[in-house]
Amino acid sequence: MAMASSLFISTPIPTKSISKQIPFSFPSSNPIIRSFTHKPSRNLVVSSSAAATNAIEAEPQTSNSATTPAKSLPFRVGHGFDLHRLEPGYPLIIGGINIPHDRGCEAHSDGDVLLHCVVDAILGALGLPDIGQIFPDTDPKWKGAPSSVFMEEAVRLMHEAGYELGNLDATSILQRPKVSPHKEAIRANLCKLLGADPSVVNLKAKTHEKVDSLGENRSIAAHTVVLLMKK
Repeated sequence: MAMASSLFISTPIPTKSISKQIPFSFPSSNPIIRSFTHKPSRNLVVSSSAAATNAIEAEPQTSNSATTPAKSLPFRVGHGFDLHRLEPGYPLIIGGINIPHDRGCEAHSDGDVLLHCVVDAILGALGLPDIGQIFPDTDPKWKGAPSSVFMEEAVRLMHEAGYELGNLDATSILQRPKVSPHKEAIRANLCKLLGADPSVVNLKAKTHEKVDSLGENRSIAAHTVVLLMKK
């Protein structure tokens, strides 16, 4: 019986280019922010053959994307949250206003939960690291620092990225003391720090119905949502 014969035809496999992109982040003079800035993309050229598969790293490519976002968004939304324990012997500062109380926030800086969560909301909207990474509590220079310093940096980064505040909605949560007598002073200070019109800054205060540490006057918390608009 005759043996069947087989004929193999080798077809070259096309070369594929795989692009590895590193996400964009806004440039800044802050050393922590700079560590998150865009790096040039690298192209991996992969060629396949019957003998072997080789990966060759091409030279870094430069482009305008190093200084501009890949996609310019007309608006950005960010959320911030913060919570601190309340302890005797500390000042209670909310939104930059010192409020009389028998206890205050135990924290590395001045413990202003409202300003801290506003800062985190802005940084989050910009896609940047949070307040704890930019102003770490392991750095002694931030010991007892006023939170207005953090606000100024967040606002600077916002403008540097080409955005302005669309509107802000914040809620403070604490059982005592009542925030209502100080609400307008807090709001006015927020507007000053943000460089914003009062019509786009809203402030609310809630109790926690005597539930858990917030309701037992052992802690204070705040939430903030911001809308940033492209200039």
